[in-house]
Amino acid sequence: MGKVILTGDRPTGKLHLGHYVGSLRRRVELQNEGDYDRMLVFMADVQALTDNADNPEKIRRNIIEVALDYLSAGLDPKKCTLFIQSRIPELAELTTYLMNLITVSRVQRNPTVKTEIKMRNFEANIPLGFFCYPVSQAADITLFKATTVPAGEDQEPMLEVARELVRRFNQTYGDVLVEPEIMLPANLTARRLPGTDGKEKMSKSLGNCIYLSDDAETVWKKVKGMYTDPTHLNLSDPGHVEGNAVFTYLDAFSTDADFADFWPEYHNLDELKDHYTRGGLGDMKCKKFLNQVLNRMLEPIRERRHAFEQDIPEIYNILKKGSDAAREIGAQTMDEVRKAMQIDYFNDAELIRSQAEMFKK
Repeated sequence: MGKVILTGDRPTGKLHLGHYVGSLRRRVELQNEGDYDRMLVFMADVQALTDNADNPEKIRRNIIEVALDYLSAGLDPKKCTLFIQSRIPELAELTTYLMNLITVSRVQRNPTVKTEIKMRNFEANIPLGFFCYPVSQAADITLFKATTVPAGEDQEPMLEVARELVRRFNQTYGDVLVEPEIMLPANLTARRLPGTDGKEKMSKSLGNCIYLSDDAETVWKKVKGMYTDPTHLNLSDPGHVEGNAVFTYLDAFSTDADFADFWPEYHNLDELKDHYTRGGLGDMKCKKFLNQVLNRMLEPIRERRHAFEQDIPEIYNILKKGSDAAREIGAQTMDEVRKAMQIDYFNDAELIRSQAEMFKK
């Protein structure tokens, strides 16, 4: 199958700048570079239900929101396969087989799982589906024989589980599955974009996000309220850029062209940082510049989203076609998996012949 990219998102809400800079922007670049034989991008609704089982409507209504974000950001269904996880039943079958190849203690040691369990207050009552999602995620990757998974660094422990399961499966049954590698964002700042409140991670549940679909007025309102440097009380005070969300966002998004067009007093971000750390530069000026940077980037995304919103039935048609195509790929892998595991009973002519001969005796 060659070089295959697989990546996706949980459809629990609209996508935000953390998603965009962490993986979505790179997906569009990879799609357009054309260096991979196949690219699949999916909405992980099954995984989202592991901690939203009592609220399926939340997942249902956000499928279209994520699809619109994908398309407006530049993903092209002619160049990549967009699909919905639950439309591929082969994923559930492969998950079941992979569960036999990993222990409960191994899943418990996964630092990403530990963090997610604590964040959701699941310590006392962990839904089994949620606990097993590292295995489900491994199935997502291996069913399509993905060689590359663009993701944030917090997903590396999940990829390691997938690689271990691939090795265990291939050692037990024969070489069928492919070990994936993670592709981290090239920009170190982009690997974990903080929330507008300065907290470690931008998160829908924490309400500290700037969404790709936010209008210009909303973006400015959120930027104005962003966390900066609490010690920078007066204009003359030296400022700190470390831990300052405004400068973290400028690291992730600003370009020299932005300075030339919006703030020619500085040639680049390094000059701006130097002035801020010396003192004599107010936070609001930096926020106004960041607002211009973000809205320049988001405006074409907003325009494309508005155009796609005019034909929602076609969006669902795109997702159905993509899901059908993904299922064809998955079905081929499962044929190989069942054969390797010797459970392809009806297709094993030699098994049937030999047993027929045995019972004639």
